[in-house]
Amino acid sequence: VQLVESGGDLVQPGGSLRLACAASGFTFRNYDMSWYRQAPGKERELVAGISSSGVTTNYADSVKGRFTITRDNAKNTVYLQMNSLKPEDTAVYYCSTRSRYWGQGTQVTVSS
Repeated sequence: VQLVESGGDLVQPGGSLRLACAASGFTFRNYDMSWYRQAPGKERELVAGISSSGVTTNYADSVKGRFTITRDNAKNTVYLQMNSLKPEDTAVYYCSTRSRYWGQGTQVTVSS
């Protein structure tokens, strides 16, 4: 199993970013996927999850209405669209499947 995140960057408050996670080594379309984040000095937390079909999604209360998780099963990729970013969204963002396999993470920094 390999998960490779991309798209992290430095962005101003109120800005947007789209993260991507390219998956390989397993049958992507059969598994739920999730995005987590970990800020300095804090525990890793679940940000959003999506079912294998993409029909069902769930979000942390802190990102509801601002973040959207989607997936493209033809491309073996899961995305996280992040809008109206806040400084407290600053963290390393990880994608995961089965809470067992993890990518290397991508840094998102929200600062003016």
